[in-house]
Amino acid sequence: MSNIKHQVVVIGGGTGGIMVTAQLLRARKNLDVAIIEPSETHPYQPAWTLVGGGLMKKSQTIRPEARQIPKRAKWIKEYVETINPDNNEVVLKNGDTITYEYLIAAPGIQINLDGIEGLKETFGKNGVCSNYVDPDYTWEVLQNFKSGTGLFTQPTTPIKCPGAPQKIMYLTADYLQMHNRTKDTNLVFATPGTVIFGTEPFKTELKRYANDVYDIAQRYGYKLVKIDGDKKEAHYERINLPEGANPHVVNDDNNKINETQEGDRYIIKFDMMHLAPPQSAPSWFQQTKLANPDGPNKGWMAVDENTLQSRFYPNVFGVGDVTDLPTARTGAAIRKQAPTIVKNLLSIMDGKEADYKGYDGYSSCPLVMSHNRMLLAEFKYGAVRSSDPLLTKFFDTGKASYPMWLMKRYMLPFLYWNAMLKGYQF
Repeated sequence: MSNIKHQVVVIGGGTGGIMVTAQLLRARKNLDVAIIEPSETHPYQPAWTLVGGGLMKKSQTIRPEARQIPKRAKWIKEYVETINPDNNEVVLKNGDTITYEYLIAAPGIQINLDGIEGLKETFGKNGVCSNYVDPDYTWEVLQNFKSGTGLFTQPTTPIKCPGAPQKIMYLTADYLQMHNRTKDTNLVFATPGTVIFGTEPFKTELKRYANDVYDIAQRYGYKLVKIDGDKKEAHYERINLPEGANPHVVNDDNNKINETQEGDRYIIKFDMMHLAPPQSAPSWFQQTKLANPDGPNKGWMAVDENTLQSRFYPNVFGVGDVTDLPTARTGAAIRKQAPTIVKNLLSIMDGKEADYKGYDGYSSCPLVMSHNRMLLAEFKYGAVRSSDPLLTKFFDTGKASYPMWLMKRYMLPFLYWNAMLKGYQF
């Protein structure tokens, strides 16, 4: 065991950790920065929707972690056991202690397959798949889906990239149309939410695709509580909906899905099921003093929603999925969070306050609507549209289009590997 000290310690070598580190070292080359990350590989997970839809190979989305670590940063290839912010310490699983002056927490999000009864036992078989975990199996299931019901669903927990459960649904519908399978198949979207999307004009465009283009039956206020893989049944409980929300059942007046009710449970039989698994902040992180100890955001990192500074420890900042920010957890959100953190951290180093309120909740969701159409939904706190002014000069980003598809397939991956992770701001 040893005790090592660094000026800045970054927990996590994913999008958030790498991006903040790269921008810090571009701003001040002489900083002593260490990244704690055990993984040998670095995935570009936004493309896993395309892998699940048969439009990319998973191997195209993964690169060596060593190539992503900024050259002037120290890479500590180990797992974190806990954080002791009172002592400015990070304890590693191998027993080493890393002492810091400043900490950037970017440990990401945790997949909890045991969060729904029966999920762990049936996941990866019986047609139960998830792009969040194994997009190759999703593609296998999709190719074999020739008749019956395709069910697309998500949990009540927060999830990363909340548009992903819809993206693969639209790609599946498009695939079925292209292969003349629509007569023998039905699709249903079941969500605990009350609307298909929260921001206009994207909401209207998604409704048009779901209802008119693909004829997808929808279930709102549906809480998934159990999966019976052998019987291929998903069990839901209905959540009370607020006044003015969608009814529980949309675009399924004749119950073509053949949903049945047993007591307070609503049962949907499926032949293909794609879901976003329940998710949370990493278990170890939830036990630290950086996490909210109670309330609706219990376990998530407590940060100021505009400065990204920890609400409990001024020399600590949080970025990405682990935070309790009231916006969508996406890489696009991190792109706007990183420069805010860098500016505030450098300000603290200079003996000033972290008073730059640069983050307004911006996030975006590139919603793939077919094999050659994409809708770019951009928004900020309060579900207010926040589309890029340059893009909107040339494209109607409120409509699915081929140019936006080219952006999703080619431009965004290029920018991720060659600009975002290198510390360039745009």
